[in-house]
Amino acid sequence: MENHINNEVINNTNGTSASCSHFLAFLFRMKYINRWSLMRNTEIENIAEHSLQVAMIAHLLATIKNKYYGGNLDPNYIAVLAIFHDSSEIITGDMPTPIKYFNPELKEAYKNVENIANHKLVSMLPDDFKEAYQNIFFDNESEEWAIVKAADKLAAYIKCIEEEKAGNKEFLKAKETISKSLDAINRPEVKYFMDIFMCSFSLTLDELEY
Repeated sequence: MENHINNEVINNTNGTSASCSHFLAFLFRMKYINRWSLMRNTEIENIAEHSLQVAMIAHLLATIKNKYYGGNLDPNYIAVLAIFHDSSEIITGDMPTPIKYFNPELKEAYKNVENIANHKLVSMLPDDFKEAYQNIFFDNESEEWAIVKAADKLAAYIKCIEEEKAGNKEFLKAKETISKSLDAINRPEVKYFMDIFMCSFSLTLDELEY
């Protein structure tokens, strides 16, 4: 029997009607939001690819912490937090760091804007799924979120290394600033990551293979 699907109305498992959700379609637009907008880039980076990199780093940081530093974290959950950590920028855009942190008032105002944007995204979900995404979009003070924040800085540091390797001096100051912020985090899993994994990002493909 042929199924007829209305583009605006779907049937959920309870047999009731629900409006078409724009949640995922909005998230798929992450690839259109570019980072580092005030700086000359040799390679443009969007928030979709950045979020994937942060997720991989965060998963590894959590695993390192569990293995060597007495952690009891769920690396998979942390990776999911990282995947969604910049979702609000679909609505807000990526505000350059010097502007975002220009003063405490502007920093706090931007946090409020991010919160409003996240509420907007969650509101696009069918009611049955909103509770499942509350922690993902609003759990930003937990130990898991601290791992994501560290991974975010590590991903930014890697971006600086890659730009420097390509001969772009535009990122030298950013690299220095991020390095200091990573030292200030004072997390053993971050130091382990820097000691064991970061060195490879300065190598060429031939050097990585041999």
